[in-house]
Amino acid sequence: MSEHKMESVVWGGLIIALLALLAAFVVLPARSKPLPVLGALPDFALTNQNNQNVTLASLRGGVWIADVIFTRCAGQCPVMSAQMQTIQNTLPAGLPVKLVSFTTDPAFDTPEVLKKYAARFGARDGQWLFLTGSKSALRHATVEGLKLGVVDKPPGERDNADDLFIHSEKLVVIDQKGQIRGYFDGQTPEGASQARAAAKILARINPP
Repeated sequence: MSEHKMESVVWGGLIIALLALLAAFVVLPARSKPLPVLGALPDFALTNQNNQNVTLASLRGGVWIADVIFTRCAGQCPVMSAQMQTIQNTLPAGLPVKLVSFTTDPAFDTPEVLKKYAARFGARDGQWLFLTGSKSALRHATVEGLKLGVVDKPPGERDNADDLFIHSEKLVVIDQKGQIRGYFDGQTPEGASQARAAAKILARINPP
């Protein structure tokens, strides 16, 4: 083999090796960074759509994804609940992940009302909880605990009779110890997908 041909073979081999190495970096997912701990939730005691008591202690040991909604909301709430429904329907079977929706409107959102709303979005009993209680208890859990904004809308600024609250659109992922591990956009498929992925990671690396 001539020197020129030998040089061509060597360079060709190096190029192939380099391309294979680059392909490996592209195809193999980068190792994700650990999810940060953004705070710890305070104890709370509320009531779900089946009129059962739900506390922080009863949710410990599993991962959960939370949001704030109210059933009379005609704007962002149905969009957020639809994203939560997608998360529920695409989680692997048997994975210890729950969904928890806190109402901002306890005067109207009784367990019976929440149960009808849950059925509207195909919520599975025991997996997707809708919580109500006193206004102070709910704000303690959501505003002080989850750090989600909830503000009563002044009557003069309401677009209609049911335009009652300005509230956060975030999904919050909470780990087995009741610690906040991430905030995600609750109105987009991308945000829902990110929240689901974070919950799956936590459920698998920290089994109960």
